[in-house]
Amino acid sequence: MSTIASQIGDIENIDLMSVYNADYEYHKLLLNILVKGVWKDNRTGIKTLSLFGPQLTFKNIENKFPLITTKKIHWKSVVGELLWFLTGNTNKFVLKEKYGCSIWDEWGDNLTGELGPVYGKQWVAWKDYKTRWVDAISGPGMTMSIYINQIQNIINKLKINPDDRRLIVSAWNVADIEDMALPPCHYIFQLYSALYPKEQKRRLSLKMNMRSTDMFLGAPFNIASYALLLMLIAKEVDMIPQDLIISFGDAHIYENHFEYIKEQLTRGTTSIPYVTLTPLNKSIWDITMEDISLQKYNAHPNWKNIPVAV
Repeated sequence: MSTIASQIGDIENIDLMSVYNADYEYHKLLLNILVKGVWKDNRTGIKTLSLFGPQLTFKNIENKFPLITTKKIHWKSVVGELLWFLTGNTNKFVLKEKYGCSIWDEWGDNLTGELGPVYGKQWVAWKDYKTRWVDAISGPGMTMSIYINQIQNIINKLKINPDDRRLIVSAWNVADIEDMALPPCHYIFQLYSALYPKEQKRRLSLKMNMRSTDMFLGAPFNIASYALLLMLIAKEVDMIPQDLIISFGDAHIYENHFEYIKEQLTRGTTSIPYVTLTPLNKSIWDITMEDISLQKYNAHPNWKNIPVAV
């Protein structure tokens, strides 16, 4: 057991079975980092205990939405940021004023609010350059910029060829990285559709990859966000949202979060939430915050003024 694990307390005897799937899987990974993690320095100046390459799986998210209950997650921010991504907007002032989400406040230009070509820009307006050549008589070719809506592309593919193995959306646009306020942490995701025996409707699962994850502050938010994205896409293509799988690169806990994690690991599940989407005939591009309803979410309180490493 690592030194920090022994400082946290008798973590090997914590009763993980007192929590349901989402809390159980999340707590188990926190414990694994505390026991097996190694100390690493990073750009923030706050040391982390880090584990490379773990994975979390959340089953049947339609009936058991993976929203952590051992601390309260700000649901409005989860929904607001995701809908903001889907508009392609990259201004943190718009995110805060229109969607009530302030999680990007620490990054970007404080005068204009611009964050550069971050997630939404890459998801729905990936900028590509194509050279259109003309014949020798007319002269040389022209380079033109085009914009690609990756989300719409995979929706179209799911409707036409649901067994396609290229249902991938990437936020890691190498040419744009230097212009981003923060390079993508959740940088790529893939969808998988299958029709199982004795079922009339296809099921849709999503696997997301993260290069770097603040396991205390960031991971619970990202889990909920991608579960909701899976639900929205499944609704759009008339499939059942099934499993969410998240593969982490550098999964870490900041040393100034240990005191909160110590308390969180003693908490049990308070509820099994689920999410409903209405109206049923509304497109993913027209969904509003009022169309997304969280049910039966009764979580332990969160802490105030938790330090964020920037």
